[in-house]
Amino acid sequence: MGKGKVVKVGLIIFGLLFIVAAYIFSNYYQRVFRSNTSVSEANPYLYVYSDWDRSDLIEAMAQQGILKDTASFVWVANKKHFLTPKAGKYRLKDGMNNNGLVNLLRSGSQEPVRLTFNSIRTPKDLAGKIAKQIEADSTELIQAISSGEIAAKYGFSRSTFLTLFIPNTYEVYWDMSAEEFIQRMAKEYKRFWTVARLANAKRLKLSQSEVGILASIVQAEQLSKPSERPKVAGLYINRMRKRMRLESDPTLIYGIGDFSIKRVLNKHKEVNSPYNTYKNAGLPPGPINLPEISSIDAVLYYENHDFIFMCAKPDFSGYHDFSRTYSQHKVYANRYHRELNKRKIMK
Repeated sequence: MGKGKVVKVGLIIFGLLFIVAAYIFSNYYQRVFRSNTSVSEANPYLYVYSDWDRSDLIEAMAQQGILKDTASFVWVANKKHFLTPKAGKYRLKDGMNNNGLVNLLRSGSQEPVRLTFNSIRTPKDLAGKIAKQIEADSTELIQAISSGEIAAKYGFSRSTFLTLFIPNTYEVYWDMSAEEFIQRMAKEYKRFWTVARLANAKRLKLSQSEVGILASIVQAEQLSKPSERPKVAGLYINRMRKRMRLESDPTLIYGIGDFSIKRVLNKHKEVNSPYNTYKNAGLPPGPINLPEISSIDAVLYYENHDFIFMCAKPDFSGYHDFSRTYSQHKVYANRYHRELNKRKIMK
């Protein structure tokens, strides 16, 4: 073979090798770096559960229409030895490539969740509201919140355990378990009870849980006008100091368990329940709701006065008429009851 022909053959072989190499490189590049996700701006989140393996993850992304080409994602995942995703709430970007997606899902760099809860009456209410915001389900949460053993671990009884949970907005991670949720709330509880708040509780001769229980009553009595709560708190503190029964309608309704009751009647006051403060002296065994910070502080920084009776105003403004004597209270109460009758509110 002549020299020219050798050169020509060599160039052909080189050209073929170049084409093959270019194809291999292009194929590799396309699989690794080409856009492979479709994510809507309205819902850019992917929730990865703690018990998922890679196949569960791929199935979820396929169902949500996130992956354009599942095979290329699997190929990249295998090359990067990505077998188990880290649980969490992930914000995805439209057009992410397989390399970026794999790196994100194995890094655990998840989006925080703003966990909010308020307007809670019972452990079931709390569990239901929290379960909508983190991975732990309501069954797991209700079991933890209702556990006497777990309550004792944090220094509470089963009845007082709800006072640990202070309504607010907290930044947490979505893959939080029920136990981790309680641990976090315990830290927030400790942070909330500052030296000043503890000193005020001590001055009132009340434990932290007792403050929470009284605050729950104050809040139930005054839901709509927080500015009046310190005055309501002062009234109940006056009654406690005089060893008078609290005679709080909301505690009675809580004990009955019928929150549709709008008018407490004499028959209700005969119910046997530790939450019947018409029959039982002192505070009930636990809170009747989760008191907000404003309600807890209303007790700790209560208004100093000598009122011992109160009755809702007949204009239904949400405010109360306060009295020092029973005779004056009866005047206000009769006025309010006449308005209830006028509005046909009988139960």
